[in-house]
Amino acid sequence: MLQQLIEKKLDQHFSPHHLKVINESYKHNVPEGSESHFKVIIVSDRFENLRSVARHRLVNQALCDELAGGVHALSMHTLTKNEWKEQQFPASPDCMGGGH
Repeated sequence: MLQQLIEKKLDQHFSPHHLKVINESYKHNVPEGSESHFKVIIVSDRFENLRSVARHRLVNQALCDELAGGVHALSMHTLTKNEWKEQQFPASPDCMGGGH
């Protein structure tokens, strides 16, 4: 349910050309079925002429309630249409055994 809420909020805030929200919680030391670690790949015109930090801040603002609550980690790939070429992104590393 949290994954769908993140998708909905990002869709509303950014009108993305491409959006993928991946629940990576299974890679971490959390209970089965958890929704605490996510990777977001988002392509939006709103990112034009913005540096990576500014793009990430916009995403963080859109998801402020989720980041203050159940989301422990959020990996972001924020791109413009020109930067997006169906490229491959590196896999997120497995958790090294931490409590989150």
